[in-house]
This record gives sequence, C-alpha cells and structure tokens, in this order.
Amino acid sequence: MSKIRITKQFTFETGHALYGYDGKCRNVHGHSYKLNVTVIGTPISDTDNVKYGMVIDFSDLKKIVNREIVNVFDHATVFNKNTPHVELAKELSDRGHSVLLVDYQPTSEMMVIDFASKIKALLPENIQLHSLRLSETATSYAEWFASDNS
Repeated sequence: MSKIRITKQFTFETGHALYGYDGKCRNVHGHSYKLNVTVIGTPISDTDNVKYGMVIDFSDLKKIVNREIVNVFDHATVFNKNTPHVELAKELSDRGHSVLLVDYQPTSEMMVIDFASKIKALLPENIQLHSLRLSETATSYAEWFASDNS
C-alpha cells in the first residue's frame, strides 16, 4: 500500500519577546500563528475498521495538536525563562495572564522544534511526523522536516 501524507492546519494567537534581539521584536508583541502539521503513513486497509482508508483520523490528530500546542500557546505570552523577562512574566502571571516560560528563545524556529518533539511523542506507532510549518506572518514561516532531523 502507498504511503500518504495528510496535513491539518491550526491557528492560535501568541505573544512573545526576543530578549537580546537588535530589532523591534525585542519588544513584547504577538502573532496570529498558523501551524501546518503533516504526518505520513499507510491508509488503514482493514475493511472492518471504522477508520478504513484513513492514515489517521483528522480528529485524532487535532486532539493531539490542540492538547499539546494550541490549548497551551493560544493567547499566552512566551518568554525565555533565562532572561530578565521573567520579572515581567511573573507580574503578568500574578495579574491572571497566561504566561509560558520556555528554555529557548521563542522564535518560530525554536518553537517549531519544540512542537515537533511534543507531537512526535504522541503519534501512533504506525504514523510518523513528516513536517511542520509554523507561519508567524503571511510571508514568514519556519519549517521542520523529519528527513532533515533523522
């Protein structure tokens, strides 16, 4: 049976700041992110299986990505936990804001690496993560491919 790639797109709003950066993005700002998640596998060939013909049910993929990424990052502000932004993060958190402290600079490049790790860990054995594309604007995105990271 042929290997097939399927893709589901997700959207979420996230704020961040890049500490130490030499441009405008050192300031707290936000993006309307679009995350394309592409997995690869063989369609289910068991005609008695309710998911016959599917690589993975889109709703199953949606549950994984929503739980690990969208529900966590949507309307949150992300800061590197090793920067002075932790003081601002504490202030925001104390005021009831959703704040994430991560162990990396919250660029699209580093976020997509983090997302790949989280998604790969929860996919069924017969399904592999093929690629991710994280767009932070209509013209700017970061991509992760399994073939580049094996």
